[in-house]
Amino acid sequence: MLLGAGVLVAVGAVGVTVALWPVGDTGPDTGSDTASTGAARSSDIPGATASAPDAARAPSAAAPSSTAPSRVYPLSRTPRTIPAVREHTPARGPGWRPASTARVVVTAGALADEGKLLAGELKMTYGGTGAPRAGDVQLKLAPGQAKSGPESYTLTVTNGRVTVAAPAEAGVFYGTRTLKQEVSGKGTAPEGVVRDRPAKAQRGLMLDIARKHFTAGWIEDRIRELGDLKFNELGLHFSDDQGFRIASDSHPEVVSAQHLTKAEVRGILALAASRHITVVPEIDSPGHLGAVLAAHPDLQLTNAQGTAARGAIDISKPESAQIVDDLLNEYADLFPGASWHLGGDEYRALTVSSPAASYPQLAAAATEKYGSGAGVSDLATGWLNDRAATVRAHDRTAVRAWNDGFYQSSSVQPDKAIQVAYWTGKEIGARQPAGYLSAGREVVNYNDEYLYYVLGQPNTFVYPTGERIYKQWTPRVLRGSTAVSSTYDSQILGGVFAVWCDLAGSQTQAQVAAGIRMPLRATVQKLWDPRAQPSLSWNRFKALADRLD
Repeated sequence: MLLGAGVLVAVGAVGVTVALWPVGDTGPDTGSDTASTGAARSSDIPGATASAPDAARAPSAAAPSSTAPSRVYPLSRTPRTIPAVREHTPARGPGWRPASTARVVVTAGALADEGKLLAGELKMTYGGTGAPRAGDVQLKLAPGQAKSGPESYTLTVTNGRVTVAAPAEAGVFYGTRTLKQEVSGKGTAPEGVVRDRPAKAQRGLMLDIARKHFTAGWIEDRIRELGDLKFNELGLHFSDDQGFRIASDSHPEVVSAQHLTKAEVRGILALAASRHITVVPEIDSPGHLGAVLAAHPDLQLTNAQGTAARGAIDISKPESAQIVDDLLNEYADLFPGASWHLGGDEYRALTVSSPAASYPQLAAAATEKYGSGAGVSDLATGWLNDRAATVRAHDRTAVRAWNDGFYQSSSVQPDKAIQVAYWTGKEIGARQPAGYLSAGREVVNYNDEYLYYVLGQPNTFVYPTGERIYKQWTPRVLRGSTAVSSTYDSQILGGVFAVWCDLAGSQTQAQVAAGIRMPLRATVQKLWDPRAQPSLSWNRFKALADRLD
């Protein structure tokens, strides 16, 4: 007999059994999308097993009683989050909601930042390393879970408590992001166990803050957004032809009027660290150095006729390497972490039909350094390797460069450890992604067909949509819309959604934030969950995003 929404009453010969949906739930999902409705979603995790039968997990039904009804909960449903959790084992129980009288407690002082953040967000009390009580959330480090990866976590809801456990602080943080989404809008964290981990290790947003000045506050808002979505990387492209946007002590003459102070950058870095986000700096060279060259015109590359090559530095001059290394050394001390982006793209000397004839000084320098037969592409490759050595002296072990900075015509080979930031197949002598992968290189996906948000939509660019990314793109789609072989999957480290400000005045900061909102959510869904086709339809995914925001 149905008494009302979510309440079933079974009348027996002697007693009454009442079944309630967990608080905040509305019963089984009758939509067309794949969802857990009484069995765990084992997802695409190798070795994952289906849930045990309901009877094995549910408490025994209470014997009929004439004194009081007994409550029997249905199996919980998989939580709806962005990105989707990889596995959920359902259980019977009321689930969990935050209460002002409950606490967030931790098992180690290293988790204090995660604990205090969650407590503040859920309007709970932070209880330090106290023992958990009824209604509490406990955050704990669990080294025994390390085999699942440093960013993995489990989230257990049982007996009126929540436990988030992970082998490292990042995993604990991601578990708190899942819990935050579960209870948003007065929702309920479902009973059971979430076991989750990302499919890809690098999940990023890159901002071109060189062509367009973005305020520190706006960048910090994006960091908070990225953290809640389980992104772990923010790229800052802060030097280009149009501007140099971070204060410099070694070369203050190159800095644009509108720029970030080092104090503002330190604030950005501190916030990013609290969200387990690595900030990846980029000083592009030997092209895209117009702002530096405006203050040092003697270093600008000119052709045989004396015409300046826009944004290109003359790599035949020792002074050119000196000023770029000065800047690399300075900012390596400002930005922590193992990652660095060297740029390396669109060097104008290598976009002409005959580089040696157009730029004889480069050809002569190549021959002097590398011997007879060496060309301009060899000199440019040597420049890239030398800049990599500069940042590696600061313990930068994850160094990347744009794919059009790797030249087929070069006999000098790029350092094998330099990762390929693959964005285009339009450059002269373009190579298919498989050309880099088959050579054993690691690749980060910046596919300009899906992941490039270029202000003003110049050339053939159009603003990417979340729907197109959600339905068509995967990390293996590196160029155009065709995926590379799954045999290369482990070499594809992840993906980065990039905002480029070619026509800087085309959108305001607020318009950029709104424009990238759904593309970011679609991108991280595909980087976290290995399934090419997510379980939710696009319309339901978008509705979920609206609800969670």
